[in-house]
Amino acid sequence: MSSPRILVVDDEADLRELLEITLLKMGLDVDSAETLTQARAFLAQRDYALVLTDMRLPDGLGIELVHEITAAARPIPIAVITAFGSADNAVTALKAGAFDYLSKPVRVEQLRQVVHSALGVDKPDAQPASDAAPLLRLAGESAAMRDVRAQIVRLARSMAPVAITGESGSGKELAARDIHSQSARAGKPFVAVNCGAIPEALMEAEFFGYRKGAFTGAVEDRDGFFQAASGGTLLLDEVADLPLAMQVKLLRAIQERRVRKVGATAEEPVDVRLISATHQDLAAWVEQGKFRQDLYYRLNVIELRLPPLRERLDDVGMLADVILLRLAGTDAATLLSADALAA
Repeated sequence: MSSPRILVVDDEADLRELLEITLLKMGLDVDSAETLTQARAFLAQRDYALVLTDMRLPDGLGIELVHEITAAARPIPIAVITAFGSADNAVTALKAGAFDYLSKPVRVEQLRQVVHSALGVDKPDAQPASDAAPLLRLAGESAAMRDVRAQIVRLARSMAPVAITGESGSGKELAARDIHSQSARAGKPFVAVNCGAIPEALMEAEFFGYRKGAFTGAVEDRDGFFQAASGGTLLLDEVADLPLAMQVKLLRAIQERRVRKVGATAEEPVDVRLISATHQDLAAWVEQGKFRQDLYYRLNVIELRLPPLRERLDDVGMLADVILLRLAGTDAATLLSADALAA
């Protein structure tokens, strides 16, 4: 069986060589292009498991490839390479359908993480089977919920951060779990964190972990939420409750994809997909200075809105049945009749 083939598109010889050598050492086959024209020629001739493209090329922009590939009948995972500090470019590419991004200077461990995630998505048994794949957690057959489930299937194919919005009780954590279970990370941990339930003094230690002796009571080394979710998905529930000081630290962890445990001197790489959830209007909070704008844009790459029950009254009967069945457990459940639902 042949090795997966990767297409590298970059006009910088040094970076292109670094990418090629790293990928070859990983046992992968590599083709290299310096321009969009060359990349299109390769794509017309061969199938690829992943495309890595710089955002700025001599004859155009890498975002053009993102649009072309995501519109193809069989989309290929495509990751973009952005200049240091070009967060807007990364967000634009992710919104357009890019699988992930790498920031210059490209770190080898970050490259490996992106490649491993992408190859997992490209395996038939790892990606969502189809748009009809069953999503068992979110009940409802209304048009609104069918649209939500279709969005979840699409979101599961990307590694882009997702911001889930909706009123309390609308099923935000259930939606996050469905995105995770449909993704290539399904076999890895799903860690849900209620940001409003952690004392501010303990937040850094809880998120990033700590070393023995870092503070009173730290009797042993301990991993944080980022390490616990390694390779999987980290849900930041009620993310609006994060204090501004912690928002700064979280932003850096997202940008660098590295964290430093409390009491440690060295950083360590982390590989997690971030999903945030809130019932607040974060855009309004940004305007009021309660939430950092740069963190908002990092988390809100793709938004999934969950409709409240009053917007999907057709689902009341099914939701009632689901609740009654759960309450009954192993006992036979008495479901509501049509007359009762109509009353």
